[in-house]
Amino acid sequence: MIVRKPKIVLLTLAVAAALAGCKNNETPTTDKTAAPPVATAPAELKLDESKLPAYNSFKLSDLDTSKDACSDFGDYVNEKWLAANEIPADRSSWGAFSILDERSVAVQHQLAEQAAAMKNPTGIEKIVGDFWASGMDVAKIDALGITPLKADLAAIDGLTDGAAIADYLRTSAAKGENVLFGFGPEADFKNSSMNMAYASQGGLGLPDTTYYTDAKKADKLKAYQAHVAKVLELSGVAAADAAKQAAEVVKFETRLAKASKSSVELSRDVSLFYNPVTVAEADKLTPNFSWNKFFEAQGIAAPEKFSLAIPSFHQEVSKALGDTDPSVWRAYLRFHTVDGASPYLSQDFVQENYAFYGKELNGQKEIKPRWKQVLGTIENEAGEAFGQMYVKVAFSPEAKAKMEVLVKNLAAALKDRIENLTWMSPETKAKAIAKWETFTPKIGYPDKWRDWSGLKTTHDDYLGNVRAADAFNYQWNLAKIGKPVDKTEWGMTPQMVNAYYNPLQNEIVFPAAILQPPFFDPNADDALNYGGIGAVIGHEMTHGYDDQGSRFGPTGNFENWWSPADTRNFSGLTGKLVNQFNAYKVGDQHVDGKLTLGENIADLGGLATAYDALQKATAGTPDPLVDGLSRDKRFFFNWATVWRTKYTPENAKVRLATDPHAPAQFRAMGAPSNLPTFAAAFECKAGSPMVRAGDKQVVIW
Repeated sequence: MIVRKPKIVLLTLAVAAALAGCKNNETPTTDKTAAPPVATAPAELKLDESKLPAYNSFKLSDLDTSKDACSDFGDYVNEKWLAANEIPADRSSWGAFSILDERSVAVQHQLAEQAAAMKNPTGIEKIVGDFWASGMDVAKIDALGITPLKADLAAIDGLTDGAAIADYLRTSAAKGENVLFGFGPEADFKNSSMNMAYASQGGLGLPDTTYYTDAKKADKLKAYQAHVAKVLELSGVAAADAAKQAAEVVKFETRLAKASKSSVELSRDVSLFYNPVTVAEADKLTPNFSWNKFFEAQGIAAPEKFSLAIPSFHQEVSKALGDTDPSVWRAYLRFHTVDGASPYLSQDFVQENYAFYGKELNGQKEIKPRWKQVLGTIENEAGEAFGQMYVKVAFSPEAKAKMEVLVKNLAAALKDRIENLTWMSPETKAKAIAKWETFTPKIGYPDKWRDWSGLKTTHDDYLGNVRAADAFNYQWNLAKIGKPVDKTEWGMTPQMVNAYYNPLQNEIVFPAAILQPPFFDPNADDALNYGGIGAVIGHEMTHGYDDQGSRFGPTGNFENWWSPADTRNFSGLTGKLVNQFNAYKVGDQHVDGKLTLGENIADLGGLATAYDALQKATAGTPDPLVDGLSRDKRFFFNWATVWRTKYTPENAKVRLATDPHAPAQFRAMGAPSNLPTFAAAFECKAGSPMVRAGDKQVVIW
């Protein structure tokens, strides 16, 4: 796996992928094309379906009938398939999502090759073709070695004091290359119709703060230090000096980690991201880092207020600018500059990047083939542009229309569930319904595409194209600060196999690539579609009422719309769900029920809502008994099929520490075990592991 450390995420909600700091860019462009969403891709684009991987739909033969559905439903549906399917050597996990991702990537492969082969292309085809051609020219990239970074490294070598370092941080940020903290626009929590600037924590090379402070992860910290030394050595530092500098870099990052918030803290308290301050107030907190100068360097007017999220982190950075030897800063900045660029440099850098981030951290046995690496770059840097080409060949209007019906049915079922809650007061319930009434669904692809005409790329400069896109995207994002939120924007590309809920806009979004089997099949029976994408739709809607989404009101503003009694009732119910997932184990390590709470609430509410919607959609029609299976059984079977996933041991450990989603095997069984409808469908007896009853049963939404 080639890992480019991700653009620093501003917020870590379920909407994380939609936020401006998630994917980080000549002149900012605010205009959008008003043309029909698929009209810009040329007619020459064609898709050869025979070259695409097969779908991984539910099959009767996958069931392991030697097991008991009432004991472990995940094993009953998926264990046989998991045993027969190995994780590909270039991946660290494998299952329904990754198989669809392989299919999406295969489509993109065909399109990128076609774009690169066009004569005199323009627009998005030129951008995609330039990235592809430059990225696939390995011989030229290898011949250049570290040369593309010479000017950057010379600038870093010239930093002799804190003032110069602060100035470097400001100027590099203006090019979209801020290695230390995230900065960009997001809706104002208190006025969600307007964008404000947010500055977040960052600066770490490991997945979470606990990698620096938890003795159980000491082996990974040691391996990271060796990686830092190797990258420094590859960049031209003598081996002995590289080893010494690596120790200082890790010590410095450990200091930052101790002033930062962990994944658990960030995922379970969204208020941490909202700390509006004036520029003068921010400057007082960080006397060695001027925010007035920072805004000036970014080319934007200093705002009346901006959110200085996690102020303890920024205060520590300011202290470090005053008390840390510039040589440590130089080593830190040199490492992160080279490490961030490694995927676009010669093969020695590429291989070292994989060796640590792919193999050591995630247990990936082989590096991804070059063509996949380059497609990943296009996705990171110009994903929505590529998406215009993707939907031209891979998403039909018929599929979108059928999805719209599903969304409507799920919404109606959720409203019924809210109205029939027994633990919520009528006053709070009325506000929950008011929020329901403002849900906005987005399906397949944007109605309006970004204008990419300001991005200049070439056929022969891979890193240059990446940096041009970084600067272009960054400046495009900065242009939003202080402006009204554009509610037509998407936070994911059409070719991404995922979905999200954005609490600040109260929207649910389903990219085209996830709208395929086993999630969604226009030709499949209702049971499979409601158990697949129906439950995903319900899941995303329920995020509006999970432990963090419920802190935002109907307009997307951050507000408390709960009575004290309802808050206590909700906390009691969610606490039971935390306990349920705390009891699950992967090897000797427990799942973190608090870290995964929001996703578990959404799974439970989403599955229950999808079941209700299925019953309404099929009311009065006979049960078709497909393959001898009842409609209800097929519904639950497809739910479990969606979560068939296996992980390398290393990847599982990373996920347990940082992923707000529980391991897939527990998602397959966790929500169904709380539903009496599941027990009835499979005739499970009281006391069975898949039958949670009495005080153990969790019913929230």
